[in-house]
Amino acid sequence: MFLRIPQILNPDQLVGLRTALAGDAAPWVDGRVTAGHQGALVKSNQQVEEGSATARDLGTLVITQLERNPLFVSAVLPHRVYPPMFNRYDVGMHFGTHVDGAIRQVPGTGQNLRTDLSATLFLTAPDSYDGGELVIDSDFGSQEAKLAAGDLIVYTSTSRHRVNPVTRGRRLACVFWIQSLIRDDDKREQLLELDRTIQQLTQSAVDPGVLVRLTAHYHSLLRLWSDV
Repeated sequence: MFLRIPQILNPDQLVGLRTALAGDAAPWVDGRVTAGHQGALVKSNQQVEEGSATARDLGTLVITQLERNPLFVSAVLPHRVYPPMFNRYDVGMHFGTHVDGAIRQVPGTGQNLRTDLSATLFLTAPDSYDGGELVIDSDFGSQEAKLAAGDLIVYTSTSRHRVNPVTRGRRLACVFWIQSLIRDDDKREQLLELDRTIQQLTQSAVDPGVLVRLTAHYHSLLRLWSDV
């Protein structure tokens, strides 16, 4: 999966969030504190300390907006979402090619989360900094993402990916992981396509009985394939 979800945050929310992250008011720490052994070797950024009041408050805002976004819910079918982490890349900072760990322990809970999907929410306008592209590698080539502030990119966590060095300005972003109700990426994408079809047909003059049967088929597959 490589999916752009626009406008998770509106302009007012972005201003408030960037204000909270401005300067040294937020508890910034070395980003390597949450990296695994392999990631720590290639990671150069800063992030807001996990568990801090700033991280909790801003994370709650992001989670609330995700829950209200129909495309996010339909596309990822979230079971658990890791508490959002906020990072910044100043000039010269980057994150070399790596793969996200398969399991993350949710801080303070003792619970584990399987990372089916990774997500980056862009918080600064793309013309306010140079470099800083999120690059997703696959056997079929590379895809880059440098999205508008407030837009989200979601991609499969098994993907090799990196953040190119920032050469001007400052890149602010929010990252998190999702354990989906559907473990298999192909099945999840099939359900998304089916849900999109149902939504399109709902806007047309299709026979209501046909729509009900198609919706029943969607939920039968969701029930069959889900992990819960």
